[in-house]
Amino acid sequence: MCDNLVVLPDSTSQTRMLVAKNSDRPAYESQPLVYNKRQTYENGKNVKLAYLNIPQIKETYLTIGSSPFWCWGYEQGINEHGVAIGNEAIFTKDLKDSAANPEKQKGILGMELVRLGLERGKTAKEALEVITKLIEKYGQWGSAVVGEEKPYNNSFIIADSKEAWVLETVDHHWAAKKIQKKCHSISNEMSIRNDWDLNSEGFMERAIRSGWADRAEDFDAAHAYTDFTNALQVSHIRVQRTKQLLHKKAGEIDVPWLKRILRDHYEDTFLEGPFFNAALPDFQTICMHSSPANFTWGITASSTVFELPADEWHFPVIWWSPATPCTGLYLPLFMCEQEFPVILSQSGTVRVKTADPTKSEQDQSAKDSYWWMFRDLLDELKGDENGILFTKNKEIFRKTFDVLEQKWLRLIRDIEEEAAVLNKAGKQKEAIALVTSFSNECLKEALEAIEKIRTQIKTAVLS
Repeated sequence: MCDNLVVLPDSTSQTRMLVAKNSDRPAYESQPLVYNKRQTYENGKNVKLAYLNIPQIKETYLTIGSSPFWCWGYEQGINEHGVAIGNEAIFTKDLKDSAANPEKQKGILGMELVRLGLERGKTAKEALEVITKLIEKYGQWGSAVVGEEKPYNNSFIIADSKEAWVLETVDHHWAAKKIQKKCHSISNEMSIRNDWDLNSEGFMERAIRSGWADRAEDFDAAHAYTDFTNALQVSHIRVQRTKQLLHKKAGEIDVPWLKRILRDHYEDTFLEGPFFNAALPDFQTICMHSSPANFTWGITASSTVFELPADEWHFPVIWWSPATPCTGLYLPLFMCEQEFPVILSQSGTVRVKTADPTKSEQDQSAKDSYWWMFRDLLDELKGDENGILFTKNKEIFRKTFDVLEQKWLRLIRDIEEEAAVLNKAGKQKEAIALVTSFSNECLKEALEAIEKIRTQIKTAVLS
């Protein structure tokens, strides 16, 4: 389960494209933030994916993305040209036949498609074309979970500084819609009905041939392809909630408001938010927590906000929070060539990616992993699986983290403007040194904050 959001520049207070995603994953699956340099390759090289190898291209772009510890691909990411992509699992009628067919050619994972689009697409439209051509040729497959194999299809939000697209896919077929409204969000259900702008050849015919739709004249893609034996209430409630919160501030949406949405547990609604506390969830919410009743799939493992600047001189900004964002801290980073902090990219005990989830061991905590620091902190904040200490500890961790986030937001605007001036003057190395020095100082403060909170929690327990 995931939620993707995009805000067009005219609906923000910053006049820049904003893209955000919560990635919901199994409760103890690490999802660090990884940095992959621009690379050149010789002819004949292949990319080793989970279930197949595909030809590599001559040059791939620099990318940063949050990546499950075993996976080659990204749940969400951005490239050096300011293209940002996030995906969603969607469950369509064709998947039952795929799962039951042992001869079915296993295709590309949705997370792999995210990274491939970023490595090969200089604009949102180019990334869209990269992904759709790969889908047409290779199709898709699961699983996205270590130790399991369950096929799924994908929807995507793909954006650059000027335009944004929703792409929805069914095996080898797809439809895409350019986002014209001020803001948009998607969850784990199809949303394109009869209003797409681009589609694969045979997109409608596939559904009609299978008996899922009667005729092209009144074809409804979401209705035709959706598997209604897979419960939709969870995804539908979440997507309606994100849309409600986006429209509430349309025209003045900013990074803090997107963080507020990504941390949402239906507070200030007739559901009254979490009846007990967020760590003992009553519902599957935008910021997802594991449930003792097992009605949630896991937790939000990674939460990201991307700021896509309108010109070539400003670096794109990444705000990243590991684990549940309501207990997390959005660290500011810049998309540029840099010495990326190793601690951000470290998983736990599993340090070699298998790419294939069916062949990977389960990851476990390690002290030199930034992701695991926040995941372990979540357990400490909860106290036990029922979150007995969570409400008591919430004031402690949010007071510390909120002060830092507010400080960083105040400082970052002057930093990015100064870096843009340097870039425009041809002083890119100085610009990179400036922004990475800032991010490294923020990282240092984040690590200190974690230890401070742990000390305060232990003191509170003893008292």
